[in-house]
Amino acid sequence: MDIYHDLTVIVDEKTTVLQVLEGSNLRRVLLDHGFSPYAAFTTRLNCGGRGLCATCGVWIEQGTPAPEHWHDQIGAYFGYPRLSCQIVVNGPMTVRLLTDKRIWGGPQRDRRWRS
Repeated sequence: MDIYHDLTVIVDEKTTVLQVLEGSNLRRVLLDHGFSPYAAFTTRLNCGGRGLCATCGVWIEQGTPAPEHWHDQIGAYFGYPRLSCQIVVNGPMTVRLLTDKRIWGGPQRDRRWRS
């Protein structure tokens, strides 16, 4: 039996709730539902979800999975947005898309990941 989770996507102040199959890649889900984790410049210039370019960053507001990819671990430690291409949806989650980034999202100290 398939398991689905609520994925809440916040863009500016608009909230959308999606039903997402457990184990789905967050970047792929966002793109499939018309949400882009990219800045305008990086929509076409990105690594295609390989975790190399760091342009698909999103803020995880709730349901934060621990970072597994080395790039995501470093970014999360220093308070940068998480790479949507390296996140698997395994539970309810709320993500905020960055609409003001040029290429990468800037750090926020209060968003540092702590183990």
